[in-house]
Amino acid sequence: MSFLQQLHLDNPVACDLLTFSIVILGGIGLGNIRVRGVKLGTAGVLFAGLAVSHFGMRPNAEVAHFLKEFGLVLFVFALGMQMGPGFFASLRRQGRMLNAYAFALVFLGGMVALAGGWLFGMPLPAVAGLFAGATTNTPALGAAQQALASAHADPALITLPALSYAASYPLAIVGIIVSLIVLRAFFKVDVTQEAELFRQEQGAGIEPLQRMNLRVENTNLEGVAIAHVPGVQETSVVISRHRAAAEVEVTAATPETKLHVGDVIMAVGTQTHLEQFRLVIGSVSEENLMKAPGRITYRRVVLTNKKLLGKTVRELGLDHFDGVAVTRVSRGDLIFTALPDLRLQFGDMLQLVGDEDSLNAATQRLGNAVQMLQETKFAAIFAGILLGVLLGLYPIRIEGLPAPVRLGLAGGPLIVAILMSHLGRLGPMVMHMPINANRALRELGIILFLANVGLLSGEHFAATVFSAQGLQWVLLGVLVTMLPLLLVGFVARKVHRVNFMTLCGLLSGGMTDPPALAFATTMARCDSPAVAYATVYPLTMLLRIVAAQVIAQLA
Repeated sequence: MSFLQQLHLDNPVACDLLTFSIVILGGIGLGNIRVRGVKLGTAGVLFAGLAVSHFGMRPNAEVAHFLKEFGLVLFVFALGMQMGPGFFASLRRQGRMLNAYAFALVFLGGMVALAGGWLFGMPLPAVAGLFAGATTNTPALGAAQQALASAHADPALITLPALSYAASYPLAIVGIIVSLIVLRAFFKVDVTQEAELFRQEQGAGIEPLQRMNLRVENTNLEGVAIAHVPGVQETSVVISRHRAAAEVEVTAATPETKLHVGDVIMAVGTQTHLEQFRLVIGSVSEENLMKAPGRITYRRVVLTNKKLLGKTVRELGLDHFDGVAVTRVSRGDLIFTALPDLRLQFGDMLQLVGDEDSLNAATQRLGNAVQMLQETKFAAIFAGILLGVLLGLYPIRIEGLPAPVRLGLAGGPLIVAILMSHLGRLGPMVMHMPINANRALRELGIILFLANVGLLSGEHFAATVFSAQGLQWVLLGVLVTMLPLLLVGFVARKVHRVNFMTLCGLLSGGMTDPPALAFATTMARCDSPAVAYATVYPLTMLLRIVAAQVIAQLA
């Protein structure tokens, strides 16, 4: 009796842990091997699991199934938490057009997969797995397998998606990158020039915030409180400092501060809005209130007081209680003026203007417990997972399908995480996950999922894939990968003249493929493609999860 067989009899838990560790360690090593600059990444864990299972090392099936599903839930929930703040913003302006192209990518990929499956006589569960693998979308694989399990399909059919996924995945990574290269050559793109055009386009749409010192010359503003000055709301300008004409010292400007002719104020806003506001107030003053005498200074404070979450800047009442003006709010990479109706979230950084005593009082009210930003709120995470699982179990009936479609453990937690992250809280629970914790949960989740998919499917992998049928899967997978990319890329560039940097991000995000994004970023020598990638990624992920389920259940 071998050592592993004896260990399995004496201590099955230790044996399973040994198996998982070997698979994960070997898979990470395999995923880091680069071939012409391309690597498998975490997908290497899948192939390590297939190999280990093929040679007879298999964990307890029930344990493997649980870890597979639990890993998928962790991955998609952490992903949703990351995507939530920018998800709805991504649907605005150019995001609508880019997401329409992303929808076309998903639809065309599904049609090519179904047509090829019909032509080769492939079972639909295999088509669903091939659709997921050819588009490098692991959650779609999990969704397809869950849909089959919910429909009480034969166990052999539930295994099929993983086999076709594994057959089509490796060339899919290469196919996406090759498609970008083909489009670049066909349109004779100068990458350096396109990157510069992209920077100009982005700069034209987003103006940085600036300061402007203005002298009050409009006699109609005599005795008018700042809150009632015409143009304050319309131009989104915030007035932070005020010096009365007869005074030397500068004070913090509040909505109740009354203006008089000869006063000097400092306004914060975009250059365009400041110029419009200047026409209402008077003229630009050479005096800089930032350097004028007085006890006024500024401080950046982080909002961590749970009682204030969800309140607007006006509802904070800092100007009324503490005599402090809020001029700017930073949220992640975004910086905007602190308009009175702006609703605040946990972790927002507020720039306050006032004297030291007032700033100390305001700081105490806001919390400013920076260490809380590094705390992972596990109660909120598992509350979200609970709601996500319940949502995923809800049946959605589609005419023509033998069983209702469910968002499943891939879609339910993803949608709940996006909503909770966007709202910022769930009742008394704060929805905040530090970046490092989010990345760790995502990596752990996808590693557990892929390792157990490989271990559960490896017994029949070699016999199935290394055959005429397996060759068909590989060839069809290449078509599912490249044909939609080339068609959508051609139309987007030809019809809408989409910038090539944006196009690279669109196609990479539409295939939810980080290696392709890394290739595009390297080619551009900047992070420009990541903007479009982040714009289409959330909706694409949801569409692929639903599409894989529909394909798996069409029979």
